[in-house]
Amino acid sequence: QVQLVESGGGLVQAGGSLRLSCAASGSFFAINAMGWYRQAPGKQRELVASITSGGTTNYADPVKGRFTISRDNAKNTVYLQLSSLKPEDTAVYYCNANLRQKIYIKRGIDYWGQGTQVTVSS
Repeated sequence: QVQLVESGGGLVQAGGSLRLSCAASGSFFAINAMGWYRQAPGKQRELVASITSGGTTNYADPVKGRFTISRDNAKNTVYLQLSSLKPEDTAVYYCNANLRQKIYIKRGIDYWGQGTQVTVSS
């Protein structure tokens, strides 16, 4: 079994900061990539940031320069530092991990965390 455990969400004023964490646990061979998505009420889920096993990062335009994604390979954990937060950042943030199940199968399977609420007040 595989589990993604998220933490760090909460309520913060505009201009403030939060750090989200997501740890992958269970039986898997390796992590291909991890990332963060968010979904605001009435809107579709969208990619916020991602990072590959090789360290390549990708950010959605609205968060560039404000959010930073990082990883700790030893802990199978991905972090998202949210700074200069805006009310429009308010959403449920979901951790995603693309995990390799077998050593001989390079293509991974996507797993999702339960989501953590981030609320930014004006």
